[in-house]
Amino acid sequence: MSVTTPRGFVAGAASSGVRRNGRKDLAIVRSLPPSTGAAVFTTNLVQAAPLHVSRSHLRSAQPRAVVVNSGVANALTGAQGEADAIATADKTAALLHLSPDEVLVLSTGLIGVPLPMDKIMRGLPQVVERLSDEGGADAAEAIMTTDTRSKVAAASAGDFTVGGIAKGSGMIHPALATMLAIVTTDYALHPDQASDFLGAAVESSFNRISVDGDRSTNDAVILLANGAAGASAADEEFRSALQRVCDDLARQIVADGEGASVLIEIRVIGADSEEDAVAIARQIATSSLVKTAAFGKDPNWGRVIAAAGSASTGRGPVKIDVDQLALSFNGTSLFEHGRPTGAKPGLDTSVLKIDLDLGIGTSSAGYLSTDLTKEYVRINAEYTT
Repeated sequence: MSVTTPRGFVAGAASSGVRRNGRKDLAIVRSLPPSTGAAVFTTNLVQAAPLHVSRSHLRSAQPRAVVVNSGVANALTGAQGEADAIATADKTAALLHLSPDEVLVLSTGLIGVPLPMDKIMRGLPQVVERLSDEGGADAAEAIMTTDTRSKVAAASAGDFTVGGIAKGSGMIHPALATMLAIVTTDYALHPDQASDFLGAAVESSFNRISVDGDRSTNDAVILLANGAAGASAADEEFRSALQRVCDDLARQIVADGEGASVLIEIRVIGADSEEDAVAIARQIATSSLVKTAAFGKDPNWGRVIAAAGSASTGRGPVKIDVDQLALSFNGTSLFEHGRPTGAKPGLDTSVLKIDLDLGIGTSSAGYLSTDLTKEYVRINAEYTT
């Protein structure tokens, strides 16, 4: 299961020499029939050159292919970086017999390093030669950086399928994270539909994860739809399948968080509004004190309530009534209606489920996070050295 599970898509990958030890580092995903598409990009105001180029291409044409390199982010590389991203799209388009603006470009890796264009240019023909409907797994491997495993997903409904690949392990934070995702479907979509469907799916999946609170310069989620299944009148079924794929990939990213040993599942219910619930869940997910407690298997539930009490939205502090709160870890109630229960939760697991009921409304939200470990510090202390 991958981006080539839906009909009419091919993918391939090769080692161009950007990464060491012969690792795959260059990938292409392509729709054989004409396709429509959409993308969601990082909200970081510092954005990598490939994102500028991809935005421009989306304004002038519908995408039919995505080319991705790993190892070098092509971010903060000035005018040369943008020229290199354009050259990558141009070369890919020529090899695929497409218009350059039908090709989107993504990069991931080290910031501030020029793209080694001689290697990229030599590698692209190799990738094109390897394009096949079985190449999704290779493409998923080629886009990894500090990931320990590739991330793939697929879901079917009726006659159509949604497939996807993603990468991400560190610098993960909502809107978006250091992550890339390419999602494909043989369901038929108009361009405006693609944008609406993708935006909604991203908001409740990739925008509800955090590993370390840092937002990347290169994040993107791209959707390609080619209609090869002939289906076009099952929008709710498609919406559900797309959400399942995005949810699955987002969870895989957090589970593979750099150095992570505990997956933290946060559920906030009983909020006055969904905006409040999201704000509280995010505050808990990004709290270093909560994350280190999870690493130490320490049932320090007070840190969770303290984090919740510091949450805010654009309207101001989130509404909380301590006397209405109920908190549990892994199903064990620890705090109810203004006082601790004295119970001891079982935390000797790889998953910590934090459930917080505000008791003042009907809105809810979920979030995924990880513990903060010594290994995370080591990985990121030595990233360039």
